[in-house]
Amino acid sequence: MFNESWIRFAVLMIVFGVALHSNALVVLAALLLTVIPVAWAWNRVALWRVSYDRTLSEHRVFVGEQVDLGVRVGNRKILPLAWIKIDDQFPAALKPANKPLAPSHIPLTGYLSQHAALGAFEGARWQYQVPCNQRGYFILGPARLRSGDLFGLFEREWVSPRTDRLIVYPQIRPMEDWGLPPKDPLGENKSRVPLFYDATRPRGVRDYRPDDAPKHIHWRMTARTGALQVKLYDPTITYQWVLFVNVATFAQAWQGVNSALLERVISLAASIANFAAEHKYAVGMIANGTWPESDQRLKILPSRDPNHLRHILEALAAVTSFVTTPIEVLLANESTKIAWGATLVMITGVVTDEMLAEMLRLRQAGRRIAFISLDEDWTPTEELEGIVVRQVSGHMSQVTSTTSQVTGNHAEGLT
Repeated sequence: MFNESWIRFAVLMIVFGVALHSNALVVLAALLLTVIPVAWAWNRVALWRVSYDRTLSEHRVFVGEQVDLGVRVGNRKILPLAWIKIDDQFPAALKPANKPLAPSHIPLTGYLSQHAALGAFEGARWQYQVPCNQRGYFILGPARLRSGDLFGLFEREWVSPRTDRLIVYPQIRPMEDWGLPPKDPLGENKSRVPLFYDATRPRGVRDYRPDDAPKHIHWRMTARTGALQVKLYDPTITYQWVLFVNVATFAQAWQGVNSALLERVISLAASIANFAAEHKYAVGMIANGTWPESDQRLKILPSRDPNHLRHILEALAAVTSFVTTPIEVLLANESTKIAWGATLVMITGVVTDEMLAEMLRLRQAGRRIAFISLDEDWTPTEELEGIVVRQVSGHMSQVTSTTSQVTGNHAEGLT
């Protein structure tokens, strides 16, 4: 690299060349004094009209899928680039296949590095396959470009501010894989007070009663059985689930984080949200975790909008293990803001006495509660009267479950 010593050295060579009558030293010094300004001028424009682009085949994927990444650098001027080096900041969890990341001083990141020499109006392109094996909300970039003169005396740097976001959704599995009832994972879906019956949702027949409307008579079944039969319909209601996701994996925050258990909790929450969306339920989510690089916790109100599931999955992809408040405190505070007919679904990897006490208090107040536990050290008890309890245990590849629906005489179905 160039510094002032080069000029002093060239002047010294001229002095010695004149003193010793050495034409070679004088010529060499003159060349050096000529090269230095040329190299300096070359360096000043080396990164002028240089572009860097990063393209992703997808910006939203699920765990286990693969994304095609393309990067391109272009030199849009007549002056060639003798060399250029690109260091693109990259999450360590998204290491491209067959391409190691260069180390970085930033935690959990590395650099995707490329080198090239570009002629006038020339470009270079690289293609990579990026396996997405970890849930997360990832940011690619910025990229740092470095180049200089042909002689290596000067170097110039430019940071391309553009970044790209890649969201890796948690894995969604069918209810059967979690050991939950495939048609009704949280218990019977019966409305507490049917508003009216939907003729597009038949569910069976029964014997005719004097107060039945004639239009509901099922004439074919009447002819077959010899007695008047009427059609039964499911009531028209809006099922509403609010998922309370506990990102704590130990009873006390200072005990650390069980990453594998946290991923199972989040995957289960995503699976249940997907089930609700498929069945046109209004589903929302509240978690005691936070968005990345933020202290803002996650809260998504229930909705039946077709795009609502995407918002929930993005939140679950981004949620961190930082616990903002105990889940029982969050449940107590947020339950007062949720519609009375909604079912509050607690999903947790660790069970505490405070959590159970708060759910019992809400149940005694008349709220509908469903409790899904992934805590293998906890066993359901008779104390949870009126609460639908599901206990899921084992690893995601081999999931077993124990189902316990503890209900009292006053217990209702879930909506």
